[in-house]
Amino acid sequence: MKVLIVGAGPAGSTAAYYLAQAGIDVTVLEKTSFPREKVCGDGLTPRAVREIQKLGLPHAVEEGWRRNKGLRLIAGGRTIELPWPEVADFPTYGLIRTRLGFDEDLARHAQSTGAVVLEHHSVTSALTADDGRVIGVRAAILDESGRKTGETRDFHADVVLAADGNSTRTAVSLGMHKRDDRPLGVAVRTYFTSPRHEDDWMEGWLELPGKSGKPLPGYGWVFGVGDGTSNVGLGILNSSKEFGKLDYKQVLREWTAGMPSHWGFTPENQVGEIRGAALPMGFNRTPHYSPGLLLLGDAGGMVSPFNGEGISYAMESARFAAEFIIDASSRSVSAGWNTHDADAHLSRYADYVRDQWGSHFTLGRLFASLIGKPAVMKLALRTGMPIPVLMRFVVRMLANLTDPSAKGFEDRVIRVLEMLVPATSNTSSSGALTAAGSDTAVSATTS
Repeated sequence: MKVLIVGAGPAGSTAAYYLAQAGIDVTVLEKTSFPREKVCGDGLTPRAVREIQKLGLPHAVEEGWRRNKGLRLIAGGRTIELPWPEVADFPTYGLIRTRLGFDEDLARHAQSTGAVVLEHHSVTSALTADDGRVIGVRAAILDESGRKTGETRDFHADVVLAADGNSTRTAVSLGMHKRDDRPLGVAVRTYFTSPRHEDDWMEGWLELPGKSGKPLPGYGWVFGVGDGTSNVGLGILNSSKEFGKLDYKQVLREWTAGMPSHWGFTPENQVGEIRGAALPMGFNRTPHYSPGLLLLGDAGGMVSPFNGEGISYAMESARFAAEFIIDASSRSVSAGWNTHDADAHLSRYADYVRDQWGSHFTLGRLFASLIGKPAVMKLALRTGMPIPVLMRFVVRMLANLTDPSAKGFEDRVIRVLEMLVPATSNTSSSGALTAAGSDTAVSATTS
Protein backbone atom coordinates (compact mmCIF):
# COMPACT_ATOMS: atom_id res chain seq x y z
CA MET A 1 0.00 0.00 0.00
CA LYS A 2 1.22 3.51 -0.83
CA VAL A 3 0.15 6.50 1.26
CA LEU A 4 0.43 10.19 0.40
CA ILE A 5 0.25 12.83 3.14
CA VAL A 6 -0.44 16.49 2.45
CA GLY A 7 1.27 18.67 5.08
CA ALA A 8 4.19 18.02 7.42
CA GLY A 9 2.75 19.60 10.55
CA PRO A 10 2.03 17.66 13.75
CA ALA A 11 -0.70 15.55 12.11
CA GLY A 12 1.15 14.78 8.88
CA SER A 13 4.51 13.98 10.44
CA THR A 14 2.96 11.86 13.17
CA ALA A 15 1.06 9.75 10.64
CA ALA A 16 4.18 9.47 8.49
CA TYR A 17 6.21 8.21 11.43
CA TYR A 18 3.80 5.42 12.34
CA LEU A 19 3.23 4.36 8.73
CA ALA A 20 6.90 4.30 7.78
CA GLN A 21 7.75 2.47 10.99
CA ALA A 22 5.28 -0.23 9.91
CA GLY A 23 7.00 -0.56 6.55
CA ILE A 24 4.41 1.28 4.48
CA ASP A 25 5.54 3.41 1.54
CA VAL A 26 4.71 6.98 2.62
CA THR A 27 5.47 10.36 1.07
CA VAL A 28 4.75 13.74 2.71
CA LEU A 29 4.29 16.89 0.63
CA GLU A 30 5.08 20.13 2.48
CA LYS A 31 4.59 23.52 0.81
CA THR A 32 7.21 25.31 2.90
CA SER A 33 10.67 24.28 4.07
CA PHE A 34 12.03 23.64 7.54
CA PRO A 35 12.51 25.34 9.86
CA ARG A 36 9.30 27.24 9.37
CA GLU A 37 7.25 29.48 11.63
CA LYS A 38 3.68 28.66 12.55
CA VAL A 39 1.19 30.83 14.44
CA CYS A 40 0.62 29.08 17.75
CA GLY A 41 0.80 29.61 21.48
CA ASP A 42 3.60 27.01 21.54
CA GLY A 43 1.93 25.41 24.57
CA LEU A 44 1.58 21.63 24.81
CA THR A 45 -0.75 20.20 27.44
CA PRO A 46 -0.21 16.74 28.97
CA ARG A 47 -2.57 15.38 26.31
CA ALA A 48 -0.12 16.47 23.60
CA VAL A 49 2.89 15.36 25.66
CA ARG A 50 1.39 11.87 25.79
CA GLU A 51 1.46 11.72 21.99
CA ILE A 52 5.07 12.93 21.97
CA GLN A 53 5.95 10.14 24.38
CA LYS A 54 4.16 7.54 22.24
CA LEU A 55 6.22 8.68 19.26
CA GLY A 56 9.43 8.34 21.21
CA LEU A 57 10.31 11.90 20.24
CA PRO A 58 13.15 13.25 22.42
CA HIS A 59 12.15 16.43 24.27
CA ALA A 60 15.05 17.32 26.52
CA VAL A 61 15.45 20.82 27.95
CA GLU A 62 18.84 21.26 26.28
CA GLU A 63 17.17 20.67 22.91
CA GLY A 64 14.82 23.63 23.33
CA TRP A 65 11.92 22.00 25.17
CA ARG A 66 10.69 23.61 28.39
CA ARG A 67 8.56 21.77 30.95
CA ASN A 68 5.79 23.49 32.89
CA LYS A 69 3.89 22.58 36.04
CA GLY A 70 0.36 23.56 35.08
CA LEU A 71 -1.90 26.55 34.53
CA ARG A 72 -1.83 29.93 36.22
CA LEU A 73 -5.22 31.57 35.74
CA ILE A 74 -5.79 35.32 36.14
CA ALA A 75 -9.20 36.98 36.31
CA GLY A 76 -11.17 39.40 38.47
CA GLY A 77 -8.13 40.53 40.39
CA ARG A 78 -7.35 36.94 41.42
CA THR A 79 -4.54 34.57 40.46
CA ILE A 80 -4.68 30.83 40.98
CA GLU A 81 -2.06 28.19 40.11
CA LEU A 82 -3.34 24.73 39.22
CA PRO A 83 -0.81 21.92 38.71
CA TRP A 84 -1.56 19.46 35.93
CA PRO A 85 -3.69 16.67 37.43
CA GLU A 86 -2.38 13.20 38.16
CA VAL A 87 -4.27 11.03 35.69
CA ALA A 88 -3.17 7.48 34.95
CA ASP A 89 -3.09 7.86 31.18
CA PHE A 90 -1.30 11.22 31.02
CA PRO A 91 2.05 12.70 32.12
CA THR A 92 2.00 15.31 34.87
CA TYR A 93 3.82 17.99 32.91
CA GLY A 94 3.24 20.18 29.91
CA LEU A 95 5.77 21.57 27.43
CA ILE A 96 6.60 24.81 25.68
CA ARG A 97 8.30 24.47 22.32
CA THR A 98 8.18 26.90 19.42
CA ARG A 99 6.62 25.49 16.29
CA LEU A 100 9.78 26.57 14.50
CA GLY A 101 11.57 23.72 16.25
CA PHE A 102 8.69 21.37 17.09
CA ASP A 103 7.45 20.85 13.54
CA GLU A 104 10.94 20.24 12.17
CA ASP A 105 11.70 17.79 15.00
CA LEU A 106 8.57 15.83 14.09
CA ALA A 107 9.32 15.83 10.36
CA ARG A 108 12.89 14.65 10.88
CA HIS A 109 11.64 12.01 13.31
CA ALA A 110 9.35 10.69 10.57
CA GLN A 111 12.20 10.71 8.07
CA SER A 112 14.30 8.65 10.47
CA THR A 113 11.87 5.76 10.03
CA GLY A 114 11.93 5.93 6.23
CA ALA A 115 9.20 8.46 5.40
CA VAL A 116 9.95 10.67 2.39
CA VAL A 117 9.35 14.37 3.05
CA LEU A 118 9.30 16.62 -0.03
CA GLU A 119 9.48 20.33 0.80
CA HIS A 120 8.43 23.17 -1.56
CA HIS A 121 5.50 21.10 -2.87
CA SER A 122 2.23 23.04 -2.60
CA VAL A 123 -0.77 20.79 -3.18
CA THR A 124 -3.44 22.53 -5.23
CA SER A 125 -6.04 19.80 -5.69
CA ALA A 126 -6.92 16.17 -5.22
CA LEU A 127 -6.92 13.73 -8.13
CA THR A 128 -9.91 11.43 -8.52
CA ALA A 129 -10.82 8.35 -10.52
CA ASP A 130 -13.95 8.15 -12.67
CA ASP A 131 -15.92 6.83 -9.71
CA GLY A 132 -14.89 9.81 -7.55
CA ARG A 133 -12.37 7.94 -5.39
CA VAL A 134 -9.32 10.01 -4.45
CA ILE A 135 -6.22 8.52 -6.05
CA GLY A 136 -3.62 11.24 -5.48
CA VAL A 137 -2.94 14.97 -5.58
CA ARG A 138 -1.48 17.63 -7.86
CA ALA A 139 1.24 19.85 -6.46
CA ALA A 140 2.82 23.09 -7.63
CA ILE A 141 6.60 23.09 -7.30
CA LEU A 142 7.93 26.13 -5.44
CA ASP A 143 11.40 27.66 -5.53
CA GLU A 144 13.54 28.30 -2.45
CA SER A 145 11.76 31.60 -1.81
CA GLY A 146 8.33 29.98 -1.91
CA ARG A 147 7.29 31.25 -5.33
CA LYS A 148 5.69 29.00 -7.93
CA THR A 149 8.07 27.80 -10.62
CA GLY A 150 5.29 27.05 -13.09
CA GLU A 151 5.96 23.33 -12.78
CA THR A 152 3.35 20.93 -11.42
CA ARG A 153 3.61 17.27 -10.54
CA ASP A 154 1.00 14.59 -9.99
CA PHE A 155 1.40 12.07 -7.17
CA HIS A 156 -0.65 8.88 -6.96
CA ALA A 157 -1.36 6.70 -3.94
CA ASP A 158 -3.77 4.14 -2.54
CA VAL A 159 -4.71 6.47 0.32
CA VAL A 160 -4.34 10.23 0.77
CA LEU A 161 -4.25 11.92 4.18
CA ALA A 162 -5.19 15.60 4.22
CA ALA A 163 -3.14 17.17 7.01
CA ASP A 164 -2.88 20.58 5.39
CA GLY A 165 -4.42 22.68 8.15
CA ASN A 166 -7.40 25.00 8.26
CA SER A 167 -7.19 26.04 4.59
CA THR A 168 -6.92 22.38 3.42
CA ARG A 169 -6.88 22.84 -0.32
CA THR A 170 -7.09 19.08 -0.70
CA ALA A 171 -10.55 18.87 0.85
CA VAL A 172 -11.78 22.16 -0.61
CA SER A 173 -10.89 20.99 -4.12
CA LEU A 174 -13.40 18.18 -3.57
CA GLY A 175 -16.14 20.56 -2.45
CA MET A 176 -15.70 19.87 1.26
CA HIS A 177 -16.16 23.37 2.68
CA LYS A 178 -16.19 24.36 6.32
CA ARG A 179 -19.40 24.19 8.29
CA ASP A 180 -20.85 27.41 9.65
CA ASP A 181 -22.61 25.55 12.49
CA ARG A 182 -19.28 24.96 14.21
CA PRO A 183 -17.11 27.18 16.43
CA LEU A 184 -14.36 29.34 15.02
CA GLY A 185 -11.66 31.31 16.76
CA VAL A 186 -8.91 33.70 15.74
CA ALA A 187 -5.57 33.77 17.54
CA VAL A 188 -2.82 36.40 17.32
CA ARG A 189 0.58 36.22 18.96
CA THR A 190 4.08 37.61 19.04
CA TYR A 191 7.26 37.21 21.09
CA PHE A 192 8.91 39.60 23.54
CA THR A 193 12.34 39.53 25.09
CA SER A 194 11.37 39.23 28.74
CA PRO A 195 12.64 38.23 32.18
CA ARG A 196 9.54 36.00 32.35
CA HIS A 197 10.90 33.62 29.72
CA GLU A 198 11.63 30.94 32.34
CA ASP A 199 8.18 30.91 33.93
CA ASP A 200 7.24 27.39 35.07
CA TRP A 201 3.51 27.91 34.44
CA MET A 202 1.35 28.33 31.35
CA GLU A 203 -0.35 31.60 32.22
CA GLY A 204 -3.86 32.29 31.00
CA TRP A 205 -5.83 35.52 31.34
CA LEU A 206 -9.59 35.00 31.40
CA GLU A 207 -10.04 38.76 31.24
CA LEU A 208 -7.91 41.21 29.29
CA PRO A 209 -7.47 44.60 31.00
CA GLY A 210 -6.60 47.36 28.55
CA LYS A 211 -4.35 50.35 29.12
CA SER A 212 -7.39 52.48 29.98
CA GLY A 213 -8.66 49.88 32.44
CA LYS A 214 -11.59 48.95 30.21
CA PRO A 215 -11.79 45.18 29.58
CA LEU A 216 -10.86 43.99 26.12
CA PRO A 217 -12.61 41.12 24.33
CA GLY A 218 -10.97 37.73 24.24
CA TYR A 219 -8.67 35.58 26.33
CA GLY A 220 -4.92 35.82 26.58
CA TRP A 221 -1.79 33.88 27.42
CA VAL A 222 1.82 34.39 28.45
CA PHE A 223 4.10 31.39 27.90
CA GLY A 224 7.79 31.48 28.75
CA VAL A 225 9.76 29.91 25.92
CA GLY A 226 13.00 29.63 27.89
CA ASP A 227 15.19 31.16 25.19
CA GLY A 228 14.96 34.71 26.49
CA THR A 229 11.51 35.32 25.04
CA SER A 230 7.87 34.89 26.02
CA ASN A 231 5.07 33.96 23.64
CA VAL A 232 2.24 36.46 24.28
CA GLY A 233 -1.06 36.23 22.48
CA LEU A 234 -4.83 36.27 22.60
CA GLY A 235 -7.77 34.49 21.12
CA ILE A 236 -11.20 35.82 20.28
CA LEU A 237 -14.16 33.64 19.49
CA ASN A 238 -17.12 33.99 17.19
CA SER A 239 -19.43 33.89 20.18
CA SER A 240 -18.20 37.40 20.94
CA LYS A 241 -20.16 40.29 19.47
CA GLU A 242 -16.84 41.91 18.54
CA PHE A 243 -15.74 38.93 16.43
CA GLY A 244 -14.71 40.01 12.94
CA LYS A 245 -15.05 43.71 13.77
CA LEU A 246 -11.73 44.39 15.48
CA ASP A 247 -8.09 44.84 14.63
CA TYR A 248 -6.91 41.93 16.77
CA LYS A 249 -3.29 42.98 16.50
CA GLN A 250 -4.24 46.33 18.01
CA VAL A 251 -6.15 44.57 20.80
CA LEU A 252 -2.96 42.67 21.62
CA ARG A 253 -0.98 45.92 21.65
CA GLU A 254 -3.48 47.56 24.01
CA TRP A 255 -3.44 44.56 26.34
CA THR A 256 0.34 44.36 26.58
CA ALA A 257 0.56 48.14 27.02
CA GLY A 258 -1.34 47.74 30.28
CA MET A 259 1.03 45.12 31.70
CA PRO A 260 3.81 45.85 34.23
CA SER A 261 6.74 47.54 32.48
CA HIS A 262 9.34 45.26 34.05
CA TRP A 263 7.89 42.30 32.14
CA GLY A 264 9.30 43.86 28.99
CA PHE A 265 6.23 43.46 26.78
CA THR A 266 7.02 46.69 24.94
CA PRO A 267 7.45 47.52 21.24
CA GLU A 268 11.23 47.82 21.57
CA ASN A 269 11.40 44.28 23.03
CA GLN A 270 9.12 42.73 20.44
CA VAL A 271 10.72 39.92 18.43
CA GLY A 272 9.06 39.43 15.06
CA GLU A 273 5.71 40.70 13.90
CA ILE A 274 2.28 40.01 15.35
CA ARG A 275 0.79 37.15 13.37
CA GLY A 276 -2.65 35.57 13.38
CA ALA A 277 -4.45 32.40 12.35
CA ALA A 278 -7.92 30.88 12.40
CA LEU A 279 -8.77 27.97 14.69
CA PRO A 280 -11.30 25.51 13.20
CA MET A 281 -13.18 23.89 16.06
CA GLY A 282 -15.60 21.07 16.78
CA PHE A 283 -15.31 19.06 13.52
CA ASN A 284 -16.05 22.04 11.28
CA ARG A 285 -15.12 20.17 8.10
CA THR A 286 -16.68 16.80 7.35
CA PRO A 287 -16.89 13.99 6.39
CA HIS A 288 -13.60 12.86 7.84
CA TYR A 289 -13.52 9.92 5.47
CA SER A 290 -14.43 9.66 1.83
CA PRO A 291 -13.16 6.95 -0.52
CA GLY A 292 -9.39 7.28 -0.68
CA LEU A 293 -9.17 10.32 1.61
CA LEU A 294 -8.93 10.86 5.39
CA LEU A 295 -8.94 14.29 7.08
CA LEU A 296 -6.56 14.80 9.99
CA GLY A 297 -6.22 17.54 12.60
CA ASP A 298 -7.15 21.10 11.61
CA ALA A 299 -8.15 19.94 8.13
CA GLY A 300 -11.08 18.19 9.82
CA GLY A 301 -11.75 20.94 12.35
CA MET A 302 -10.26 18.91 15.19
CA VAL A 303 -9.64 21.80 17.57
CA SER A 304 -11.34 21.66 20.96
CA PRO A 305 -14.15 24.21 21.43
CA PHE A 306 -13.28 24.15 25.14
CA ASN A 307 -9.72 25.42 25.05
CA GLY A 308 -8.56 25.94 21.49
CA GLU A 309 -6.17 22.99 21.72
CA GLY A 310 -5.41 21.41 18.38
CA ILE A 311 -1.97 19.81 18.46
CA SER A 312 -2.93 16.86 20.65
CA TYR A 313 -6.01 16.08 18.55
CA ALA A 314 -4.00 16.44 15.34
CA MET A 315 -1.44 13.93 16.58
CA GLU A 316 -4.08 11.57 17.95
CA SER A 317 -6.08 11.61 14.71
CA ALA A 318 -2.85 10.84 12.85
CA ARG A 319 -2.17 7.88 15.12
CA PHE A 320 -5.72 6.59 14.65
CA ALA A 321 -5.55 6.97 10.86
CA ALA A 322 -2.19 5.18 10.73
CA GLU A 323 -3.56 2.29 12.78
CA PHE A 324 -6.50 1.82 10.41
CA ILE A 325 -4.24 2.00 7.35
CA ILE A 326 -1.69 -0.43 8.81
CA ASP A 327 -4.48 -2.86 9.66
CA ALA A 328 -6.03 -2.53 6.20
CA SER A 329 -2.63 -3.08 4.60
CA SER A 330 -1.94 -6.23 6.59
CA ARG A 331 -5.41 -7.61 5.85
CA SER A 332 -5.07 -6.93 2.13
CA VAL A 333 -1.87 -8.97 2.06
CA SER A 334 -3.18 -11.88 4.09
CA ALA A 335 -6.76 -12.00 2.83
CA GLY A 336 -6.39 -10.67 -0.69
CA TRP A 337 -8.54 -7.60 -0.07
CA ASN A 338 -9.48 -5.36 -2.95
CA THR A 339 -9.90 -1.58 -2.91
CA HIS A 340 -13.56 -1.86 -1.93
CA ASP A 341 -12.70 -3.97 1.11
CA ALA A 342 -9.96 -1.58 2.16
CA ASP A 343 -12.24 1.45 1.81
CA ALA A 344 -14.91 -0.24 3.91
CA HIS A 345 -12.36 -0.80 6.67
CA LEU A 346 -10.88 2.73 6.46
CA SER A 347 -14.35 4.28 6.59
CA ARG A 348 -14.48 3.23 10.26
CA TYR A 349 -11.91 5.95 10.99
CA ALA A 350 -14.59 8.66 10.90
CA ASP A 351 -16.82 6.89 13.41
CA TYR A 352 -13.85 6.13 15.63
CA VAL A 353 -12.80 9.77 15.79
CA ARG A 354 -16.38 10.79 16.55
CA ASP A 355 -16.60 8.22 19.32
CA GLN A 356 -13.37 9.50 20.85
CA TRP A 357 -14.18 13.23 20.99
CA GLY A 358 -17.68 13.80 19.62
CA SER A 359 -19.47 14.16 22.95
CA HIS A 360 -16.62 16.22 24.40
CA PHE A 361 -16.75 18.62 21.45
CA THR A 362 -20.56 18.85 21.64
CA LEU A 363 -20.38 19.64 25.35
CA GLY A 364 -17.74 22.24 24.56
CA ARG A 365 -20.01 23.91 22.02
CA LEU A 366 -22.93 24.02 24.45
CA PHE A 367 -20.79 25.34 27.27
CA ALA A 368 -19.05 27.88 25.07
CA SER A 369 -22.31 29.30 23.76
CA LEU A 370 -23.16 30.29 27.34
CA ILE A 371 -19.73 31.62 28.22
CA GLY A 372 -19.84 33.80 25.11
CA LYS A 373 -22.37 35.94 26.94
CA PRO A 374 -20.52 38.60 29.01
CA ALA A 375 -22.92 38.42 31.96
CA VAL A 376 -22.58 34.65 32.21
CA MET A 377 -18.81 34.87 31.89
CA LYS A 378 -18.58 37.44 34.66
CA LEU A 379 -20.77 35.35 36.96
CA ALA A 380 -18.75 32.19 36.19
CA LEU A 381 -15.47 33.90 37.04
CA ARG A 382 -16.86 35.47 40.20
CA THR A 383 -18.13 32.04 41.31
CA GLY A 384 -15.25 29.83 40.21
CA MET A 385 -12.02 31.74 40.80
CA PRO A 386 -12.28 31.79 44.62
CA ILE A 387 -12.79 28.00 44.73
CA PRO A 388 -9.62 26.11 43.74
CA VAL A 389 -11.27 22.68 43.86
CA LEU A 390 -13.88 23.85 41.36
CA MET A 391 -11.26 25.35 39.08
CA ARG A 392 -9.24 22.13 39.17
CA PHE A 393 -12.31 20.26 37.98
CA VAL A 394 -12.93 22.82 35.24
CA VAL A 395 -9.34 22.55 34.00
CA ARG A 396 -9.57 18.75 33.85
CA MET A 397 -12.76 18.92 31.86
CA LEU A 398 -11.66 21.64 29.47
CA ALA A 399 -8.26 20.07 28.81
CA ASN A 400 -9.90 16.65 28.42
CA LEU A 401 -7.57 15.09 30.99
CA THR A 402 -9.78 12.31 32.30
CA ASP A 403 -9.45 8.60 32.84
CA PRO A 404 -12.45 6.78 31.27
CA SER A 405 -12.01 3.82 33.59
CA ALA A 406 -11.39 5.76 36.80
CA LYS A 407 -13.97 5.80 39.58
CA GLY A 408 -12.99 9.14 41.07
CA PHE A 409 -15.66 11.82 41.51
CA GLU A 410 -14.30 14.20 38.88
CA ASP A 411 -13.94 11.49 36.23
CA ARG A 412 -17.45 10.19 36.90
CA VAL A 413 -19.01 13.66 36.68
CA ILE A 414 -17.29 14.37 33.38
CA ARG A 415 -18.41 11.00 31.99
CA VAL A 416 -22.00 11.70 32.99
CA LEU A 417 -21.92 15.17 31.41
CA GLU A 418 -20.60 13.76 28.13
CA MET A 419 -23.19 10.98 28.18
CA LEU A 420 -25.94 13.58 28.37
CA VAL A 421 -25.05 15.09 24.99
CA PRO A 422 -24.87 13.43 21.56
CA ALA A 423 -21.55 12.96 19.83
CA THR A 424 -20.78 15.70 17.33
CA SER A 425 -21.80 14.55 13.88
CA ASN A 426 -19.04 13.46 11.54
CA THR A 427 -21.11 13.96 8.42
CA SER A 428 -22.27 17.13 6.71
CA SER A 429 -25.63 18.39 7.88
CA SER A 430 -27.65 21.55 8.18
CA GLY A 431 -29.66 23.08 10.95
CA ALA A 432 -27.30 21.85 13.64
CA LEU A 433 -26.69 23.69 16.87
CA THR A 434 -24.68 26.84 16.34
CA ALA A 435 -22.27 27.55 19.14
CA ALA A 436 -18.77 28.86 19.41
CA GLY A 437 -16.02 29.87 21.69
CA SER A 438 -14.04 28.82 24.68
CA ASP A 439 -13.87 29.82 28.29
CA THR A 440 -10.53 28.59 29.37
CA ALA A 441 -7.31 30.42 29.96
CA VAL A 442 -5.62 28.56 27.18
CA SER A 443 -8.38 29.30 24.69
CA ALA A 444 -6.90 29.63 21.25
CA THR A 445 -3.42 29.10 22.61
CA THR A 446 -2.52 25.83 20.99
CA SER A 447 -3.16 25.44 17.31
